[in-house]
Amino acid sequence: MSKFISGLAADLDAMLAYREALGFSKLSHEPSLMNFDRYAASAHPDAGSLSKEIVLGWINEQLEKSRGGLAAKATSIRIFGKYLSAVGKQAYILPEEYVSQPKAFTPYIFTDDELSRLFYAADRLSKTSADPSVVKIAPVLLRLIYTCGLRPNEGRELLKKNINFKTGEIFITKTKRKKDRIVVMSEDMLGFARKYDAVRNAFAGASEYFFSRQDGQAYTALQIERIFKKCWAGANPGIAAEKLPNVRVYDLRHRFASAVLNRWLDE
Repeated sequence: MSKFISGLAADLDAMLAYREALGFSKLSHEPSLMNFDRYAASAHPDAGSLSKEIVLGWINEQLEKSRGGLAAKATSIRIFGKYLSAVGKQAYILPEEYVSQPKAFTPYIFTDDELSRLFYAADRLSKTSADPSVVKIAPVLLRLIYTCGLRPNEGRELLKKNINFKTGEIFITKTKRKKDRIVVMSEDMLGFARKYDAVRNAFAGASEYFFSRQDGQAYTALQIERIFKKCWAGANPGIAAEKLPNVRVYDLRHRFASAVLNRWLDE
């Protein structure tokens, strides 16, 4: 059953289904388009096409409410207009200037020494944290993301049932393009995972997540970034935080990829 109620409901469903077939998640644009759909149903109940009047009317209404999330909404309605045009329907395509372009982030490639210091710092996180389980989780989670080339969400949302502790195989789900895959841990990483699993029940209980907060839920992206930044600062004592290179958890995946490419070149 469609979640949309306006005269554009069928087209909205068709576009999301098309993007999902390409491997994109519906959740990227569905919330914004549902907001637009409610506006269209109320302000233009008889409309059967995406007109300039409807699009700009909705955008102006969002501006009056708040600028928060406006870029995401503008992006969604622009993509909808481009889709309709591509399938041969008349539609107004919101100009690109309405969509703020995100600043390009240059990946930081860690050196071997920096990685060693980073993991050393993770192993020695303070136990005075508001969440004591962090000291057990951080050393394993960060190593797993790096050694297996995982996206940060693939690591923090990893389900325990998807780990084979005998073979080291990990079944990765909820991927960027909805293409499940299997990765295999190295012997060293498998050893880390087994030791961690032996103590996780003390704070994770029956949680389905391998890296669980005390409430049983997965850590958020922001929480993991904060933990990572704390480890990065600990790996570089004596250097003010504002003077350190700006790094993200995702840079561990970039470092993994560069190491693999260099190994292929050597071979």
